[in-house]
Amino acid sequence: MFDSVRDDLRATLEEIRAAGLHKPERVIDTPQSATVNVSAGGRPGEVLNFCANNYLGLADHPEVVAAAHAALDRWGYGMASVRFICGTQEVHKELEARLSAFLGQEDTVLYSSCFDANGGVFETLLGEQDAVISDALNHASIIDGIRLSKARRFRYANRDMADLERQLKEASDGGARRKLIVTDGVFSMDGYLAPLSEICDLADRYDAMVMVDDSHAVGFVGPGGRGTPELHGVMDRVDIITGTLGKALGGASGGYVAARAEIVALLRQRSRPYLFSNTLAPVIAAASLKVLDLLESANDLRQKLADNTALFRRRMTEEGFDVLPGEHAIAPVMIGDAAKAGRMAELLLERGVYVIGFSYPVVPQGQARIRVQLSAAHSTDDVDRAVDAFVAARAELES
Repeated sequence: MFDSVRDDLRATLEEIRAAGLHKPERVIDTPQSATVNVSAGGRPGEVLNFCANNYLGLADHPEVVAAAHAALDRWGYGMASVRFICGTQEVHKELEARLSAFLGQEDTVLYSSCFDANGGVFETLLGEQDAVISDALNHASIIDGIRLSKARRFRYANRDMADLERQLKEASDGGARRKLIVTDGVFSMDGYLAPLSEICDLADRYDAMVMVDDSHAVGFVGPGGRGTPELHGVMDRVDIITGTLGKALGGASGGYVAARAEIVALLRQRSRPYLFSNTLAPVIAAASLKVLDLLESANDLRQKLADNTALFRRRMTEEGFDVLPGEHAIAPVMIGDAAKAGRMAELLLERGVYVIGFSYPVVPQGQARIRVQLSAAHSTDDVDRAVDAFVAARAELES
């Protein structure tokens, strides 16, 4: 049987390569940092890393690494169980309490990833009588999570408040018992921020709950790094926050839902990814607690990230590149053609800058880009070198 399937799969893979959509996985043989060694053409080389979610540079921070070592000695390697059987340690409860306090929510429940967190919310909270109203550019994990629920589904154009109101009115007119608006806090392919204040105003008007996936914001967006709800002054108006420990908060893995107490309590009883997945490794929980300690005095890191971002965006614009507007550390350099974006990424790697070309289906057809991600770990010289490499790579690509 598989012989015929193999031919079909090979043909599909060849179509992907021919369209310039193939996504190679390069091997890094160093810790995640501003500079890494990447195997390129079989020859490892030191390159500047501008494609990690390591926004605050904490992935290899010595205090985080030390906390992880200490946790291995105290708590062991893994739990080999789910939370409600024998998979809950003190370190898990402490992390949940710390996240709740940091994010201004009543309670928090940990997941093995934010993908699982988003996959476990909608089916638990919403039934056939309910409605979920989702931004068109929400993360794939939100889209997949919504598919698991039986709620009526409404979609509004990205950050379009008039369209959101139309969808809310339709859901209300249709007799929805519960209405849940869900949005990314920061849209990961564009670096755009959701207008949370306006969303909360509409939620109040139409008696809806608000859910925000703040994976690309927590740690460095907002005056205290508490994310987009803090930035927009709506921390007390957002009902559910999902996020990850795998980006600014140390870059390992794990996710969470921070929400109203009753929502978290129900998730602990009914959320399938929580009930049927192994507990977050204790070493990650303990290291994440150290990250939260560091965030209390991380204003210098947040300022360095903001400075690096502003420098890169300004210099790239001066050099004539099409960079999507904004102030976020995600700075998409628009290329358009998928094959051209992939080739430019290769030329940049040859010049010592590691970035990735994003194309369909990750972004819409014809909107291929190189998503540059700045970090507090980058120096000013690193940013200047990256811009110079873009200029040189463009010249070769167009020659």
